[in-house]
Amino acid sequence: MTDNISGATYENILVRQEGKVGIVQINRPKALNALNGDTMREIITALELFDEDEGTGCMVLTGNEKAFAAGADIKQMAGASAISMLNSPMIGYWDRLRSIRKPVIAAVSGWCLGGGCELAMACDMIVASELARFGQPEITIGIIPGAGGTQRLTRTVGKALAMEMILNNRHLTAAEAQHFGLVNQVVPVERYLAQAIRLAAEIAERAPVAIRLAKEAVNKAFETSLAEGMFIERRLFTMLFSTEDQKEGMAAFIEKRAPEWRGE
Repeated sequence: MTDNISGATYENILVRQEGKVGIVQINRPKALNALNGDTMREIITALELFDEDEGTGCMVLTGNEKAFAAGADIKQMAGASAISMLNSPMIGYWDRLRSIRKPVIAAVSGWCLGGGCELAMACDMIVASELARFGQPEITIGIIPGAGGTQRLTRTVGKALAMEMILNNRHLTAAEAQHFGLVNQVVPVERYLAQAIRLAAEIAERAPVAIRLAKEAVNKAFETSLAEGMFIERRLFTMLFSTEDQKEGMAAFIEKRAPEWRGE
């Protein structure tokens, strides 16, 4: 498929845009959207192109009703050595997702396991269908999560539950995932993607610079001490007073009208 924004050609994903929302859909249904190197490269390439596009304010990453992504492609990894895994760009794709400046919402239905669960957790929010199932089953094939599963999951659901999921392959239903803070919203399967796009569209209408800096500040809360996080927040907060959007946003509030954001 050719992406209308860049002309890039993809074999494993579908890409489209609805208004200010860029949508990337993993499209390997026969493999339950298993994440091989080519698929991850295409996903990150498409998201990075949307990140650079001035007409895009937020992105949605999704799969299909049966599977967001049922894990990494085990056939691709089975014969790998420690050195080949060390030199592989594969895990680095999750780091590149973390570096995207605009918000990315995962729209999840069906299986969301292993690398797929790590991919969803690397996004900024998750909208799940009632059929979604989350897990880190790497222990069943003699390895552990390697793209953030032991770290992001523990920070989100707590040590005890993370231990059970990683050591004993416990899966979370969509309702459980929402209860433990892994998921933002759970909706019927026929509405999960539309709801994620709706949420993304709402975010895309906010002040663009403030959205990017707010995302950066929240992410820093997971990576720094409280004192350092407060320092970063204060710096970003102060920086926004140099933008045209801050002037416009406050003027619009005072004048009781809708703001017209310029992203400047």
